[in-house]
Amino acid sequence: MPLVSSNYNPSFLFKNGFFSTVYSGLYRKVKNVSQTRERITLSDGDFVDLDWSYASKPTSKLIIVLHGLEGDAQRPYMLGAAKIFNQNDVDAVCVNFRGCSGEENLKYHSYHSGETNDLKEIIDNILASKSYDEIYLKGFSLGGNVVLKYLGEGNDIPNQVKAGIAVSVPCFLYGSMLQLHMFKNVLYHDRFKKHLMGKLKVKHKLFPEEISKSEIKSIKTLKDFDDVYTSKANGFIDALDYYAKSSSLQFLQSINRPTLIINSLNDSFLSKECFPFDVAKTNKNLFLETPKYGGHVGMYAKNGVYYNEMRALQFIKNKLE
Repeated sequence: MPLVSSNYNPSFLFKNGFFSTVYSGLYRKVKNVSQTRERITLSDGDFVDLDWSYASKPTSKLIIVLHGLEGDAQRPYMLGAAKIFNQNDVDAVCVNFRGCSGEENLKYHSYHSGETNDLKEIIDNILASKSYDEIYLKGFSLGGNVVLKYLGEGNDIPNQVKAGIAVSVPCFLYGSMLQLHMFKNVLYHDRFKKHLMGKLKVKHKLFPEEISKSEIKSIKTLKDFDDVYTSKANGFIDALDYYAKSSSLQFLQSINRPTLIINSLNDSFLSKECFPFDVAKTNKNLFLETPKYGGHVGMYAKNGVYYNEMRALQFIKNKLE
């Protein structure tokens, strides 16, 4: 307790984790979500762009949605989350992490799996400028790790933050790194690396004193990328230090807000440590649901509303009403 039984049982094709992941990432379309962009300045002088969508009537409730590695606020899973909450009288703000809104961020460092300070500043900014009594956090993949780490690492969490949801979350980063380097995930690995390397080359042009061309050429894998850039740019010793300090798994026991983790058993990105059954059994605030199917952020449902979207809404209603 609380381990949550799952009734997610998709049609035949979507029982295949690869098909479910690829279809949901590349082919899903979410329509009729109207977003308005707000740029906020962070304490270090950098910026993040927030994309807002609103319920049809004034509300005191808000969901903050965080994307995954190399995602943005317009990814289908982000729009799907915003849409269902907007339809149920909750405003939504989809966060673009630094450098992910279509415009390069101003600093050499950017976002990463354990960067919770930006989330703190976003929440503080919202509370200072807007009137919300209830705030919910929902993160996908990397964004899910940020949500869980923020909720469990000892932050002074505002009373308005009522609940969290993390979907397809690699809460043990080292294990997920090993998974992504396996042959079964080579297409995902290479796609992520291509996007990250493109951004790093732009960083080199803007900050040639920070990284050399030879260092960039030495990067062959995602772990290499984290050794050369992610760790060094963000104050870690190396990739392993970054994974160890940024993994949310070590903070789950301390979460004191109702929080739901939905990790599919056929998610090829996740190692066995990313299914924290033991912690969920001992922390009354942590709810773990492990559907047999769904792949990585790919919980398709026939009505166009994905399973994780329905479950997030249901979870919040059940825990807070």
